[in-house]
Formats: sequence, structure tokens, C-alpha cells
Amino acid sequence: MTSESTQFNRVIQKFDAVHSQDPRKVAINGKKITWSLLYHRRLTYWIRRLEPNASETLLIAARCQHLSRWNTPRDDYPKGRNGYKKWRKNAAKFHAQEAAKILREEGYKETTIGRLQELLQKVRLKLDPEVQLFEDAVCLVFLENELSDFSDKHDDQKLLLILQKTWRKMSSTGHRMAPEIVMKLPKEIRVLVKKATEN
Repeated sequence: MTSESTQFNRVIQKFDAVHSQDPRKVAINGKKITWSLLYHRRLTYWIRRLEPNASETLLIAARCQHLSRWNTPRDDYPKGRNGYKKWRKNAAKFHAQEAAKILREEGYKETTIGRLQELLQKVRLKLDPEVQLFEDAVCLVFLENELSDFSDKHDDQKLLLILQKTWRKMSSTGHRMAPEIVMKLPKEIRVLVKKATEN
């Protein structure tokens, strides 16, 4: 998208207003910001890195991937893999519904809203190039900003499984971008990443 419409900017402002309500706060360069604002800015960065001419709908998706996630807490679902998968599926549906409300308020067409919901719910992942690009960006944000925290919470075996699953979700494009992130990680995490991505 070469130029951003007034309509697009209004939607982003509304998303950011929602993100500002996130109870989770993080400190960046001595300033506090909500986790949601920071996360969606990081996701937008990677979308633009992967596709400088990203569509308006894809850029909108980058700014509402986890819209109001604090209203769908993981703790509301059973522990274990099945509980996690159900939470993830329901959360994605919730984010898509919340984003759709805002787009309708700003007069977006239902075709655009439907496409946004496909992106947020990763419909036809691996088959739809734009959905795959979106997933690549999500995975790169995880590797760059969240993996180190995960390593403090999980043992090496669990972390290895997480890394293998993340790698399988990514395309060859995502794989090519990952090394610049991985090289900045602590040595023990780099070793695990290498092990997880070996064929």
C-alpha cells in the first residue's frame, strides 16, 4: 500500500485506543507502553519488511491480531494441548469479530471485512500467500521478542517442541529472515534453534 487513506488511519487510531486499555505494561527505553500497542507495532514492522507493498487489509490485520486479548484469558480454558488449541481458535474468532465491528463503523465493505477475518483466523495457511506472509511476520515477532521469555518458563525439551512447531508454520521467506534475529539471541537459545531447524 503506497498511501494510507483517512479511513485506514481512523481504524488504526481506534485499534490503538483499544490497545491502550491493555492492563499489561512494558518498559521500552525508559517509557511505559501497553503490551498490545508494542506488539502490534512490531508486527506491522515485520509485515512491511516482508512486503513493502502490503495491502491495506494486511496492514489492518497487523494492527488487530490480538485485539482485546485480555478479554479472552488462557486461564478460562483447561490446561494442556486441547485446552490451548480451543483457546487459540476462540481467541482468533473473537479478535476477528471485534475488528469487524470497528471496520463497519468506518464504512469498510463486507468483502474487506471478510478478507480481514480470513487473515486473522489464518484460513488456508500454507495455501494463501498473504495469509502465509502474515503468519511469517507473527512467527518472526515471536522469535525476536518473546522467545527469550519463553526460555525462562520452559525446559529445553518443551522449548524445542515450540521452536519446531514455529519453524513448520513459516515459509522459506520467513526462514530466510530468521537468522538475523537468531544471531542476536543468547548462545543456549541459538543452540536450541539450530537443533529445532535441522532437517
